[in-house]
Amino acid sequence: MSDPIRTRRDGGVLEVVIDRPKANAIDLATSRVMGLIFRDFRDDPELRVAIVTGGGEKFFCAGWDLKAAASGDAIDGDYGVGGFGGLQELRDLNKPVICAVNGICCGGGLEIALSADLILAAEHATFALPEIRSGTVADAASIKLPKRIPYHIAMDMLLTGRWLDVHEAHRWGFVNEVLPADRLMARAWELARLLESGPPLVYAAIKEIVREAEGSTFQTAMNKITKRQFATVDRLYSSEDQLEGARAFAEKRNPIWKGK
Repeated sequence: MSDPIRTRRDGGVLEVVIDRPKANAIDLATSRVMGLIFRDFRDDPELRVAIVTGGGEKFFCAGWDLKAAASGDAIDGDYGVGGFGGLQELRDLNKPVICAVNGICCGGGLEIALSADLILAAEHATFALPEIRSGTVADAASIKLPKRIPYHIAMDMLLTGRWLDVHEAHRWGFVNEVLPADRLMARAWELARLLESGPPLVYAAIKEIVREAEGSTFQTAMNKITKRQFATVDRLYSSEDQLEGARAFAEKRNPIWKGK
């Protein structure tokens, strides 16, 4: 039996492929594997960007494995580091994550996509939160989706379980780009290479500020930035990279980021 999660590392980019035919659904054991993968990505200073996608051409991820649940996997069981799929609750993940949606993206699969920073999708991708039909709640999506797209569209998806095609998903703003299927991964890697070449300490500061400011007032968040109360901001403002950025601008050359 092949590994349910395949990884490929190339330079500073880590590609993570959910590969559990037929639907790339995630059981407890698979979630724990994903948690370790994303934890190691977070903690490895050589890795700058992650891409997460699905194996095959039909499914990105169908979310929670209902067959595993019927066989005894508890819905509130041990999902491992980072919660379901390793991304939703992973603390201090201050590196960019790109989701390349290569097909059906529903339930927990959509929640994984919402945990990424950028979402690319193939033209045949579709999206839904069908948990309502199986008598459970799309917990993470109930928190995140109304903050990503208009409230009434999010509630429509949550309350009815209806499907969105990729163009509607793009129109509501939770998909960045729609691509032909045969261009999806090439574009994901192109974007990953662009981010890989960027300033990692700035990315870290952006992610921490955005994450922490979500539950804060504007002025409270600004005060924390100016007083260097965010760890990533404090590190950035004391870094060699901060000086390098200024020098490179003055010298009209591309900066050389060292991440320190």
